[in-house]
Amino acid sequence: MSDTAVTPSTETFDQFGLAPEILKAIQEQGYTTPTPIQAQAIPVVLTGRDVMGAAQTGTGKTASFSLPIIQRLLPLASTSASPARHPVRALILTPTRELADQVANNVRTYAQHTALRSSVVFGGVDMNPQSDELRRGVEILIATPGRLLDHVQQKTTNLGQVQMLVLDEADRMLDMGFLPDLQRILNLLPKERQTLLFSATFSGEIKKLAATYLRTPQTIEVARSNSTATNVTQVVYEVAEGDKTGAVVQLIRERSLKQVIVFCNSKIGASRLARQIEKQGIVAAAIHGDRSQNERMQALDAFKRGEIEALVATDVAARGLDIAELPAVINFDLPFNAEDYVHRIGRTGRAGASGDALSLCSPSERKQLADIEKLIKRPLTVERLVVDTPVAHHEGGSRRRERDGRGDGHEGREGRGERVGHRRPGAYERPHHHRQSQPVDDFFLKPYEPSPSARSAAEEKPAPAASQKQKQPLAALLGGLGSAWRNKPTSSSSS
Repeated sequence: MSDTAVTPSTETFDQFGLAPEILKAIQEQGYTTPTPIQAQAIPVVLTGRDVMGAAQTGTGKTASFSLPIIQRLLPLASTSASPARHPVRALILTPTRELADQVANNVRTYAQHTALRSSVVFGGVDMNPQSDELRRGVEILIATPGRLLDHVQQKTTNLGQVQMLVLDEADRMLDMGFLPDLQRILNLLPKERQTLLFSATFSGEIKKLAATYLRTPQTIEVARSNSTATNVTQVVYEVAEGDKTGAVVQLIRERSLKQVIVFCNSKIGASRLARQIEKQGIVAAAIHGDRSQNERMQALDAFKRGEIEALVATDVAARGLDIAELPAVINFDLPFNAEDYVHRIGRTGRAGASGDALSLCSPSERKQLADIEKLIKRPLTVERLVVDTPVAHHEGGSRRRERDGRGDGHEGREGRGERVGHRRPGAYERPHHHRQSQPVDDFFLKPYEPSPSARSAAEEKPAPAASQKQKQPLAALLGGLGSAWRNKPTSSSSS
């Protein structure tokens, strides 16, 4: 069973009883007042109880579990250089590499004035530097499931002393894409541990599954389940499938958006859309599961610096990424999974700021729109968008979309698939300028005709004599027809 927390809101971080080292780090970040999820979750996590926390994206869920974890581990902190004094005591699992890196940066910031060590491991990069850091010992480990199991197999880390487990974006961690890896990891952990689940969405099935991993958890919901932030304006535009690219360009220009994330359902579609809108003069880059990790991180960093106007992404960017003051997101494709819509639009309107969530809906996506409205329990504003200047498609329309499939909604085990749009590190998706083809001589297009001399020679060639000796079959030359063929009398002998 679980009960719902009713802890009253706390005005300052001082009232949690956090150590001076942690409060100093919080103050240096300019944080003074905890968010509702932090106010309710931090006291409960400090007691050591299991927690299932649900809150809208952008409300500070990372701090709600990382701050009490650091506080609980402080008595075990050691300045010794011995790796044995720094075993993994807290494990934080995330579904994507980008989210793992972001959580690790937050943990590192909050623990900077303590002796606790933290590290992050995820796929797509060299394992050796990660292995060296793990061998030196870390108390707090942030990881994606696939790369963590790689390190376990290489015996570079041991999970036998883990006291706290966190599943960030727990609904994705508990879906079928991650469940086998997650079960293997849970089998390596001590049974006596504290387990924390945090996400913006929890379906009924996920709640039932989560109950098997938690012990009398306390459910903390600071907003209605699966709800969206009230400070995000949501608009759906009805457009034809072939006008979607032009609609994206038109929305970016009409609204003067200098920073926007455009979500696609497929990897190929994301790469193609980035190329097409760049041809319209908008600086864009694509990130998805088939791009190398260095390319993904460099594109994301360039986007945060304002060097890229449109970041075209699959749902690899829908979970947990924190872009300060992002004005808008655009759903080029409505997601197949309605919960992903909540996470996508949660990239804007973070930390109390306002934002716009703009979605394009073709006639074939009306069922997906109905599923989204059913999930968030309210209708969305639907408007008709007239695309003034449609963008020509040069890379195949419906046939290519059929080949795209459902893309990489699941990034588990680091996203396999057709490799598309790879560049060297630091190179973004720029438009291709094909060389102009050279004129072709008509001579090479004509069918073959023999020359007059060849025809006359063929006519003068004598026909083979009728009495010419019959050739033996190939099998006879290889000795494969046996004595019956060898003893057969020839025509000359019979005569």
